[in-house]
Amino acid sequence: MAARSEALSVHGIRAEAAIRPIRPDDSIEELTRLLHSSYAALARIGLNYTAADQAPEVTRKRVEHGQCFVAVDAGKLVGTILVNPVVPNPLGVRFGRPGIASVHQLAVAPECRRRGVGSSLLAHAESWVRNVGLPEVALDTAESHLVAFYVRRGYRSVAVVQWSGKTYRSVIMSKELRARP
Repeated sequence: MAARSEALSVHGIRAEAAIRPIRPDDSIEELTRLLHSSYAALARIGLNYTAADQAPEVTRKRVEHGQCFVAVDAGKLVGTILVNPVVPNPLGVRFGRPGIASVHQLAVAPECRRRGVGSSLLAHAESWVRNVGLPEVALDTAESHLVAFYVRRGYRSVAVVQWSGKTYRSVIMSKELRARP
């Protein structure tokens, strides 16, 4: 899918961002720093998301197992999302079904929040899933304010799970994707 620039206007703030697949010349270290800064506030309140402190090697491995998209503004990575058409880890019954993609590591640089970057990345990922012919996308997130973000975008809760080693319970959410006319 070609990079697309989007004029994002949310709460009167306007920003330009190009959403595109990650490229070999993109820095995994920069992507990891973006993840760390995006998840830092969640870590401060005790939610130990993997992306909050993962090493660049973990970022690289996760990117290699999915389709990673980045939002770029003025040459800087300002957002990312990872899509897996097949989930390599057991995220629950909902994720284990064939034909369901999953999204992970949705992150937006703190200074770019409330500009629609996260919503645009999620919509882009959903479009990619639809284009590869999968009818549904799922994700997991902590039982927190983030659930409302996904509900507003058409996701529904399908299960709750406590992952080993995590300080929070996760809500598994799913969204059926309609084929484009």
